[in-house]
Amino acid sequence: MTSKNTICLWFDGTALDAATFYARTFPDSAVTAVHHAPGDFPSGKQGDVLTVEFTVLGIPCLGLNGGSAFRHSEAFSFQVATDDQAETDRLWNAIVGNGGQESACGWCKDKWGLSWQITPRVLTEAVTGPDRAAAKRAFEAMMTMRKIDVAAIEAARQG
Repeated sequence: MTSKNTICLWFDGTALDAATFYARTFPDSAVTAVHHAPGDFPSGKQGDVLTVEFTVLGIPCLGLNGGSAFRHSEAFSFQVATDDQAETDRLWNAIVGNGGQESACGWCKDKWGLSWQITPRVLTEAVTGPDRAAAKRAFEAMMTMRKIDVAAIEAARQG
């Protein structure tokens, strides 16, 4: 890894599967290295995949096959800014359709337990914009959604 700061994500033996899925799902993503354990370790044997270096949307990550001691939680998520409904649908459906699960307000969880916020730029612009009444309408519309509906957010923003 050449980055000074890398996100380390703990997996229970599935780091390579997850990294491969992310690489084929998200642009500017790739599996860059796979490292095998030089000896036995608490959750595996010599030769097992120990770590996987990968990028998700250009962000350097390290998948560590550390075993079952720790689980992912919603306290950490990747927030992905999407440009339109088609991109929102593609990413959401890829995550949920690959054993993941839907949550509220644009959040979903992949089958490895990592949380993702699939957030259309129009939503972010609406709720952070200077027109506070429009922001409130867009926010209230978002609160009723699972996957974000861009047209409904734009309609709420317009009033």
